[in-house]
Amino acid sequence: MPDEQKELRARAFWSGTITFGLVSIPVNLFPGTRSQRAALRMLADDGTPLQRRFFCEKQNREVDRDEIVRGYETAKGKYVVITDDELEALEPKKSRDIDMRRFVPAEDIDPLFFERSYYLAPAGESTKAYRLLAETMEKTRRAGIATFVMRGKEYLVAITAEDGLLRADTLRFADEIRSPQAVGLPEVPKVKAADVTKFRKMIKTNSSAKLAEKELEDEYSERIRKLAAKKEKKDEDVYELPDGFEDDGGGEDDDDVQVIDLVEVLKRSLKSGNGGARKSARKTAGKSARRKKAS
Repeated sequence: MPDEQKELRARAFWSGTITFGLVSIPVNLFPGTRSQRAALRMLADDGTPLQRRFFCEKQNREVDRDEIVRGYETAKGKYVVITDDELEALEPKKSRDIDMRRFVPAEDIDPLFFERSYYLAPAGESTKAYRLLAETMEKTRRAGIATFVMRGKEYLVAITAEDGLLRADTLRFADEIRSPQAVGLPEVPKVKAADVTKFRKMIKTNSSAKLAEKELEDEYSERIRKLAAKKEKKDEDVYELPDGFEDDGGGEDDDDVQVIDLVEVLKRSLKSGNGGARKSARKTAGKSARRKKAS
């Protein structure tokens, strides 16, 4: 196995197979985004990190985790307890297949449905089928609607291709999307043609040929980091935990892991698999977070 494939497989947090018709393409899944926002932790006035506790108002006491059961609310204030065994029986069948059941025009997927972005990298030694699928989907501007199971949960995803790479975006289900009417928005008023012309000129004046990465920078988080660094340098309001203190909070989300320089590894992997990628992909994995209606 080429070194590039070994590197990708070692860093993947899920692996499976894209299936449609008689075609099977082994792939590895990587997170396409990461949270870089400055996180603020809740502390006591002596600097000790606070921990979450479960409290029962009726019994006026803290509840241990082994005493907690799950309940589904059927009506306001009415719950039906669902046991762990019952939940396990309802879990989707374990599978390593990404079942791509239908292809649709990519622009037909409303941005409201998009949730999280992932990269799909070829997992097998041969990348021919992967490259054929990516190039065909990109040229036809199609998205594959698929389902797959990860950590006991079934996900609905849209698989798209751009610059020779496949990407999977998890989708919200239809009943999770709210309409403007459900939100309670007022009806859109009619506007005068002269006002539209005026706004068109204003938009044109402030338009750019393409979206600059600088426009997507998190300035607020950067200001927090600079403030914290400044106060730490002055030793102002700085607390350190005593030796042996265990902080059980602030753990990162399962999918919120550091994104590797996947593009460079993918390029080497595709080149070693008969022919090379058509184009270089994005320069950084972070750019996959942007949303394009036609992507």
